[in-house]
Amino acid sequence: MTYTPRAVAGMLGIAPTTLRTWDQRYGLGPSHRTGGGHRRYDDADLEVLRRMVVLIGQGVSPSSAAVLARRGPAARPAHPHAPLGTDDATAAQRGFLTAARRLDEPLMLDLAAKLLSDHGVVSAWESVFVPCLVELGEQVSERGQGVEVEHLASGSILHSLREVPRAPGPGVLAALLSCAPDEQHVLALEALGAGLSEEGCHWRNLGARVPPDALFDAVARLRPSVVLVWAHRTDLAEQVPLDELCARSGATVAVAGPGWAGLPLPDAVLHPARLSDAIELVLDRVRA
Repeated sequence: MTYTPRAVAGMLGIAPTTLRTWDQRYGLGPSHRTGGGHRRYDDADLEVLRRMVVLIGQGVSPSSAAVLARRGPAARPAHPHAPLGTDDATAAQRGFLTAARRLDEPLMLDLAAKLLSDHGVVSAWESVFVPCLVELGEQVSERGQGVEVEHLASGSILHSLREVPRAPGPGVLAALLSCAPDEQHVLALEALGAGLSEEGCHWRNLGARVPPDALFDAVARLRPSVVLVWAHRTDLAEQVPLDELCARSGATVAVAGPGWAGLPLPDAVLHPARLSDAIELVLDRVRA
């Protein structure tokens, strides 16, 4: 598929004259022309221009932004994280739960930091943090006790995830993360952000209870490659205007969380099931 200069300018929120200037000054022109000589941009051209827009928005000079935009996304960095085996994961869960029930926040922070350092975000989240939080949550539901344990454990995990170093320097915004309008659970989005940081991706998290208009405005200003919305209950997921988001974003739209299970989704909307799937989705779009 190819696009006219006017269509590309509309998708990027810039003037057609800006496209012409970038073509003449920096060589960021279209790859195709019609038989009549009319310029036509393809998806690869559009992605380079999207990176150009984001970099300039981050304060990079147009000439430097053009160089970075043509280079494409940063290569996926290698890291030595070893996934947790079943026995090690069970032992880590037991240790974390013991610290949680003692309300030993310093120990929980130490355990979480070591898990993230040694095994990475995905393995720590899927093999230890989620099982522990599920068990603590079930105990609260069944016994009506232990809310303080669950909250302190969640807070310790959140703090540790936010300690994962962000990707350095300017770069295209790989993902914009957001909760549904009345969704207050943000921990899974923080885990996704930390996982993206490990992969060298830039991201933003709008946090809890994001109204649709606020999400639309953020998408228009930041122009991410992927927009992902989290909801943990169906009634919360149903408040998200996915059709309008797809129409207005110009980005890949994805949803995550148990709230979307069984809901009909627009054809263009993706639904990663696990944290690892969501990270791969974003990486695929950035590499494209």
